[in-house]
Amino acid sequence: MDEVLRLDAQYRSALADAERLKAEKNLLSARIGKAADKAAAARDLRPQLDTISASIAGYDEQAKALAPDAPGSPLRALLENTPNVLDDSVPDGSGTDENVLVRSWGTPRAFTFEPKPHYELGEALGILDFERAAKLSGSRFCILRGKGAQLQRALARFFLDRAVSAGYEEIAPPVLVTRETMWSTGQLTKFSDAMFSDPEAGLFMIPTAEVPLTALHGDEILEAAALPIKLTAHTPCFRKEAGAAGKDTRGLIRQHQFEKVELVWLAVPEASSDALDRLTGDAEALLQELELPHRTMLLCAGDTGFNSAKTYDLEVWLPSANAYREISSCSNCTDFQARRAMIRMRRDPKAKPEYVHTLNGSAFAIGRTLLAILENGQQADGSIVIPRALVPCTGFDRIS
Repeated sequence: MDEVLRLDAQYRSALADAERLKAEKNLLSARIGKAADKAAAARDLRPQLDTISASIAGYDEQAKALAPDAPGSPLRALLENTPNVLDDSVPDGSGTDENVLVRSWGTPRAFTFEPKPHYELGEALGILDFERAAKLSGSRFCILRGKGAQLQRALARFFLDRAVSAGYEEIAPPVLVTRETMWSTGQLTKFSDAMFSDPEAGLFMIPTAEVPLTALHGDEILEAAALPIKLTAHTPCFRKEAGAAGKDTRGLIRQHQFEKVELVWLAVPEASSDALDRLTGDAEALLQELELPHRTMLLCAGDTGFNSAKTYDLEVWLPSANAYREISSCSNCTDFQARRAMIRMRRDPKAKPEYVHTLNGSAFAIGRTLLAILENGQQADGSIVIPRALVPCTGFDRIS
């Protein structure tokens, strides 16, 4: 930030110096116009005018090179990698140990046997196939077979049906988007190394449906009365980054390709704090229906993402790890993405356009939900009991 402020001061100083010299040049030109002998005055003042003109050109060039919207500007490069301003309610802290417990739901099950991890359960049941996925695509991929594939499909339907019932409009967006779309939602340039892309075509595979859903109303001025706009989508997601080396190398926790149902809000600024609570509540209600013990954590400053001003993480209980693991992040991005994407609103026809606030949340990463169901629903004989609320979508209540 010190470097941003230093370059910004240089930029503003160059603008001010250029304007000061232009005013001085205008005064000299006016003196020539008022002189009795204009030719003589012009001849006498010409060296001074030439010096001033050269200085103006230098300051203009300096300001142009430093301008925040100039391609290649060092100030622009820094600003593009400057995160959102945090909400005052976000606690201080540098990492996950300093996140704050907001609430918890459900009691982790007491097992009468040693619970197995989901990848052992799934492979034994023949519903998860990591070996053949590696043969096809390499590491961090999985094939879901039979009732595993049906369970994945059922979860997508369950999440979407609940979202539509809660007032979200279902969208089926492209999963390939332009660089401009990725930049407008804050994915670039910060996360460029984590994206799958085709540079020749200029297209990126989305890391989350947050990208097309948020950018859907880019370069538009909406009516404030029409807000909030609530959108949902089920898409595949693609990410190169798969966590720290040696961590979560087995199973469904971190995959290069996964499916997710996303929730996105566009809200009036003064309502976005309440909207975050409601969005988070929508996600929590799904976990409660699925009878999965979980907790809601308010992320500290050091753990809050690039785009977000405030984030709640939902963490589901995993018996094999004897710990809670993140399954959803619900974030208020305030006007950070709206400024990039130029998503604005008018409170009335004559009002000045204002930036909307954007919010997003996972509801949910389907692979992580599936593994939570496998681990929490496992029985001593290796079978899996399906949550009651999901049975109408699966058509079965147990995987044996």
